[in-house]
Order: sequence, then structure tokens, then C-alpha cells
Amino acid sequence: MLRFMKNKILIPLVITGALAAFFSFKYSGGDDNQPDQKKILVQSTIAKAIKEVHFAPRDLNDTFSNRVYTKVLEDLDYEKKFFTQQDINVLKKYQYSIDDEIRDGSVEFFDKMDAIYAKRIDDAEGYYKEILKIPFHFDVDEQIQLSGDKTVYAANETELKDRWRKILKFRVLGKYVELKNAQDKTKESKKGAKSKAKEDDDVTTKNLTEETEDFSATAETKPAANTKPKTDAELEADARESVRKNMEYTFKRMHKIKGDERFTYYINAITTSEDPHTDYFPPKEKEKFDEDMSGTFFGIGAQLREEANTIKIAAIITGSPCWKQGELKAGDVIVKVGQGAQEPVDITGYDIEDAVHLIRGKKGTEVRLTVKKVNGSIKVIPIIRGEVLMDNVFAKSAVIKSAEGPVGYIYLPEFYSDFQHINGRRCSEDVAKEVEKLKGAGVVGIILDLRNNGGGSLSDVVDMAGLFTGPGPEVQVKSSDAAPMTLSANNKGAQYTGPMAVMINENSASASEIMAAALQDYKRAVIVGSTSYGKGTVQKVIPLDEFVDPLKRVQMKTDELTAANGVTPMSSLGSLKVTVQKFYRVNGGSTQLKGVTPDIHLPDPYELINQGERHDKAALGWDEIARANFKPTANATNVTDLSALSKSRVTANPTFTLIEENAAHLKRQEENNTYSLTETGYRKELDEANATSKKLDELQKKTNPLEYTNLKEDLERINLDSASMTKNSDWLKNLKKDIYISETVNIINDMAKSSMKLNNTTGMK
Repeated sequence: MLRFMKNKILIPLVITGALAAFFSFKYSGGDDNQPDQKKILVQSTIAKAIKEVHFAPRDLNDTFSNRVYTKVLEDLDYEKKFFTQQDINVLKKYQYSIDDEIRDGSVEFFDKMDAIYAKRIDDAEGYYKEILKIPFHFDVDEQIQLSGDKTVYAANETELKDRWRKILKFRVLGKYVELKNAQDKTKESKKGAKSKAKEDDDVTTKNLTEETEDFSATAETKPAANTKPKTDAELEADARESVRKNMEYTFKRMHKIKGDERFTYYINAITTSEDPHTDYFPPKEKEKFDEDMSGTFFGIGAQLREEANTIKIAAIITGSPCWKQGELKAGDVIVKVGQGAQEPVDITGYDIEDAVHLIRGKKGTEVRLTVKKVNGSIKVIPIIRGEVLMDNVFAKSAVIKSAEGPVGYIYLPEFYSDFQHINGRRCSEDVAKEVEKLKGAGVVGIILDLRNNGGGSLSDVVDMAGLFTGPGPEVQVKSSDAAPMTLSANNKGAQYTGPMAVMINENSASASEIMAAALQDYKRAVIVGSTSYGKGTVQKVIPLDEFVDPLKRVQMKTDELTAANGVTPMSSLGSLKVTVQKFYRVNGGSTQLKGVTPDIHLPDPYELINQGERHDKAALGWDEIARANFKPTANATNVTDLSALSKSRVTANPTFTLIEENAAHLKRQEENNTYSLTETGYRKELDEANATSKKLDELQKKTNPLEYTNLKEDLERINLDSASMTKNSDWLKNLKKDIYISETVNIINDMAKSSMKLNNTTGMK
């Protein structure tokens, strides 16, 4: 089964954001060395699987070892706020020996590194508690560098503590300025209210009873008039307390992530040193991957959030089990979770991940939630678990009114496919339904929005492209030791043949790039936006147990059978998502590294900063193969003239000009990510950043937004409840603010003109 992973943006892995529930490395027997045996088995099995299955396995040598060593240190401590240079000096002897450890069956480097890291977490917890007891002064001229790759390790613990002082001071400064600005804004509001009250005194008084009632209502919602503004010292103390609470939560999460989970990070440093998309999945992570791909899971369908050490219901998913049950409401606090009639578990202080683990379960089973309602009452709510559809990942469409007529808009956030169920949802089928509805609405063109779409199902890309190109080759796939294989759409004809534009950006990856490239090569659609991510590889998810020695596998099975006797079994080793192929456009070129270059470029605020496949040192290279046998459309659009028209509009548009200026600003910030720790300097930097945002907001207000409407076929679903209506209303409002969609509508309108066809001799010259 071929799969694509979601787009991986190149930002440091933040340990505190990781899931804290993988699996135990302990298994049967009393030998204290057993946990290391499990780690060694995982490590050696992954090395074996990669060697046998990977598209281009790298040699296990010193170069590979250095790459793993560097990567795991960056993943664990990108900001260099845990390890000291003294620690690195201890670990440096392993820099070129990890390859030897993999061959020899040793995890000495990991064990040494993990012991140091665990100690440094404890040290850092002590640092923040001590540092935040003392007020900060924001008139001392000092700076902080926030780019980890431009920061050296602190020489010793004294320097490390000072680094934490600066980090905490920067966070407190930000909160202090925020609180101070809010207080100043409140002062201005009060001045305005007093001025308004004076004006009202001059107006003829109304009935006394009404006036008194009005005053009472106002008094309940406004702060008392005699509330004294806080001093700067009091605001600084409030800011420190806010940061302290945040750090307390952060370290609580970090302490939950034990060496077992950190070993997973280490293993993934090994796998992603092969290429960025080869990943190790412990058993529970494999389940989550399948859920993400399918857009479904079994649970109750409530969105949760952590608030003041409690788990609160943020929203109810329409159509979900708890929505159908009807008693659980947004704002309810979950106090306990019970599995049917079993004794419930008090989840006060639980993380969301742990709470979700208790609430989700097998379809048809009962979970009983003890909740505290908004009015303070306590209630036990029984809910039967069922399938929950995460509709935010599914394709949806709207109609945009334009000068040339209605334009269809399809939003596809990912190429989902439910591989676990025969009748599960597939994006190609859903998009076909949206196209049919838009055709019924009489649209003059269709926009397919693949921005920020990180990929998904390969088979669905082929089927979806065929909706617009008709039958024929859509992508070529090549294994390392085989001739290229062409994957073709087998539909009888194109479902839609009118004007079409595909929107992409730097976060459009993998399957999105196949789709855009196929329609571009067929000259079937105009590609609009910025150059895509550049992921041109295919992954396959394989169970690691298949690569274990047969005798060891028998032992694992025996352990599993003895689990009922109170022994924790070795169980499954997990799965490996491994790169097995590269894909190529039908014109023979690869999207690997280079991505898809749009026919019409639109300025993007992030296009100048380092992201995308091309910036990962472990990425596979670009190449090309022979062209497939395909025939571009005979009714192609004159892209040269179309691009010229768009460029003239973009150049004259002050919003796009501002976006280009912001892109240059972000590039400068990336090159010099240094910030002032004085209030004056911080405010200056903040004002500069806010100025661009304010200008963009003002420009958006001055524009005449296009009108977006839902298709009549969708209204029954949208109007199902207030939550669905609100979600839809917010979606349409955001579309109206999207300048990229507005320009793409202009492009569709240009395409609708017969003069824009290549075979029209009267077109633009």
C-alpha cells in the first residue's frame, strides 16, 4: 500500500509538543538489561528494513553517523537551552561511532545522552523557578538571539542559567508589554465613556425607571469606576506569574516524556537521516497516522482544550455521537471518565492527549463522562462511541460571483483516503461530487485550492487528475531497481473541460505536486501561486515485526500470550514509513527538490525564507526520466498573455506590494533573529511588525470583496445546527479576505475570454 506523508515543514522539533504515550520497552523476564535489549532490537530491525526496502539506502559510515548525531541534538535542543558545551564534549566521542553501535548492537550513545538530557531538564526547572522570583528591569541594554543555528552552547552551567534568564526575560517582556497596552487601551475607553456621558447629560432625560435599569445593566458589564490602574511594577509581577504558570505546564509535559519516548526521537534521527520522510511509528503513532489519512476515528466527537488544569469541551462536532446524544455542551468541564459501568477515572490535571486516550475507544462501547456544567451542576453523561468524521479535512466548495459569471471554488486540505474501510471516504470521489454540483450551478471556471495541502493518497491523485484531463498517464513511479511505471486515469472522459486554475504555495507537497504537475503538463489548468515544497518521493508503511529473526518473533509471540499473567510483553515493534520510490511528472521531470513552478507567480510572505525539501541536507536529489506517452489539450490557454495581465494587476495592487515587503522583512529576520530585551527596543520591533499587519487590514477594508455563496445542495448540511452555521460563516468570511483567491478569480475571468486561447490568432500580442 503506497502512502504519502504529510508535508514536513522545516522547524525544530519541540519536545514539549510531542505525544507522551508511546509504548513501554519492558518485557518479560527479570534482567535489568531487558529494556536496552528492546531498544537494540528496534534499532537493528529498522537498520535491516531500511537496507532491504529503502529507495536509496545510505552507507552506514562516519558521514551517516555525524548526520544522526547532529540531528538528534538539534531535535532535542534546537535552542541550545539544555545541553552545555561541557555536555557536548562528553558526547562528542560518539559523533562518528553511531554507525558502529548500530552494527554492534549498542545504544551507549543514546543512554549517555539521555541521562545528561534528563538531568538538564531538572536543572532548567530549577533555573526558571529561581529566576522568576526576582523582578526584571527592562531598561538594561541587552539582546537575545533566537536562532538555534546561530547560537553556541553555553560553556558551563553558569552561562546556561544566564541563557535561561534571557529567555525568560524575553517572554516576560512580551507579556508585560501586552498587559500594559491592554491597560492603556482601557484608560482610553474610560475617557471616551466619560466624554459620552457628559454629552448624554445635555440630552433630555428619559423616564427615570428606564434610566435606572439602563444604568444597572451597564454597571454589570463595565469595570468599577474607582479601579486603580496597576503600576509598572505590578504589571511586571503579573507578567512573571503568567510566564511561571506557562513554564510549570511546559515542564510538567516534559517530565511525562521519559527515556522511552526520547528513544523514539533518536530512532527518527536515524530514519530521517536516510531522507526526510522515512519515519518510525511506535504502535500508537501508527494508529494516529491511519486516522489522519482517513479523516475518521472512533470516539465521541468533542473538541477539547486545556484550561486552568482542567479539560473543557471547546466544541461539538456536528453529526458525532455526542452531538446525537445531545447532553454534552461547549463549556462543560470533564471531571471523570468511566468505561461503561467501571469505576471512573478523575482526570483533573490530565493532559489533553491522556484524556483523549481514555475517551476514545472501540465502536459501540460506552464511555461515561462526569462533567461540571456551566451552571455548576454535576452530571454523568453516557455516550456510545462511534465513527467521527473530521470534516475539516474533507473537500468543500463555494460559488464566487464575478464579472464573467459564477466561478467555482473547491478547497482540498489533503488527499485523504480511508484505506481501512472499503466504503470509506476518498477525496477523488468527493471532488467529483463537488465538480458536478458546480457544473449544475453554471460556473464559468473552477479554482482548485491546494495551498498548504501536504499530500496523501497516490491512487486518488491519479483518479482526481483524470476528472480534468480524461484518460491517460498522470504520474510515473520508479523503484530503485526497476523500470518506471506509468499510472494512468482510466475514466471514459473528462468530467469538466472548462477554464481551470490550481492554487499552490510553498507548503503544497507530495500528492498536491503530482496533481498540479499533471494538469500543468497537460496544459489543462493554469498553476497559480508560489513554487511548491519539492517532495517527489513515495512512502510505504511496513510492520517491523516482519524483519525480526524468526526465533525472536516466536519469543515475542510467547511474551504476548503470557501478558495475562501480569507480564508486560514485548509486543509489536511498531511500523516504518519508508521511502520506496520516486515519482516523476509525465513530462519526465521530477518534482523532488525543485517542486512545481507556477505558471503565474503571486507574491508570498514566506517564499524567501529557508523551507521546503531543497533545504534539507538528507533529501534525495533531483533527476529525470523519459517522457510518458501523453497528449496535451488542444485548447490550451495562452499562459504568457495571461501571466502578463495578472502581473500588471499585482504590480498595481498595494496589498501585494506590502506582501513583498513583508517577505523581505521575514528574510532579514531569518538572517538576524536578534531581539532587544529593553522595553523601548522591544516596542520598536513590535511596532514595525504590527505596522505591516495594520496596513494589510486597512487595505482589505478598502477593497470590494467578492461575494461567496454556498451551493444549494450543501445548505441542509450547513444549517443542521448553530455550530455548523457559524463554522461555515467564518469560512466564507475568511475566503472574502483572501487576496490570492480574488486574483485567481480575475485569472479565471481572463481565461474565459476566447482571445486567451493559443489557437486564436486574434489574441493578445
